[in-house]
Amino acid sequence: MPSTTSSRDSEVTAVDPRDDLCDLLAYRFADPELLELALRHRSWCAENGAVPSNERLEFLGDAVLGLVVTDHLYRAAPETSEGVLARHRSELVSAAALAAVARSVRLGAALALGKGEEATGGREKTSILADGMEAVIGAVYLDGGLGAATTLVLHLLEDRIEEVLHGGLASDHKSRLQELAARRFGQLPRYVLRDEGPEHEKKFWARVELAGRAWGEGSGRTKKQAEQAAARHAYERLEQEPPEPTGDEPAELSSAGSGAPTSTTQGEPHA
Repeated sequence: MPSTTSSRDSEVTAVDPRDDLCDLLAYRFADPELLELALRHRSWCAENGAVPSNERLEFLGDAVLGLVVTDHLYRAAPETSEGVLARHRSELVSAAALAAVARSVRLGAALALGKGEEATGGREKTSILADGMEAVIGAVYLDGGLGAATTLVLHLLEDRIEEVLHGGLASDHKSRLQELAARRFGQLPRYVLRDEGPEHEKKFWARVELAGRAWGEGSGRTKKQAEQAAARHAYERLEQEPPEPTGDEPAELSSAGSGAPTSTTQGEPHA
């Protein structure tokens, strides 16, 4: 006779993705409807009577996130110039950074998506996760005020802020791309480099190639800066692609210039 214990146990241990999300956010909503709205992607709304989506909350959350991060960086790094602070902020509020945070709190599992978006891997798309994270921040701001939103943002970004302030995150794009490329393609990225200008004002361009395709490009005053910029572009683009290619190749990137490459490298960064 089959036991009913396992099914009963599975019912007991099953966790609502929204409850799981709140636990990982370390925040409980006084108004649960704000959370529901924050998790409602426009694709779900289009299939369910055109009810409001999370886009307005995303708009609000983007502004709150920017304020909290800017204020924290300003206070935490009093000797740092405006330009460097702006770069730090860009690192912290980028789509790739927000999507990584969203994955850490399992936001994707709690999102309400339309059938089409669900079928195309929407719960793992960088853009959807980043937008959803901003919507949640906006919802927390409305629910608990700026203090609650500040606590949430700093809780979620604490480790990344430390890395940015100590120079770790900005220089890690090549390493992250290398790990992703190894998982996805079983090979290392190839960097095609070129330069132009006199020696004292030389500028470099880099293009990242994987599996015979161009995935990202960037420029900088040094080869390393150009490769890092290209790696960041490629990483963010790959993150938005389905894990298993369907045969549709991404459009070739237009090169920053048509000159012949000066060199190619694979995997390891230039000094």
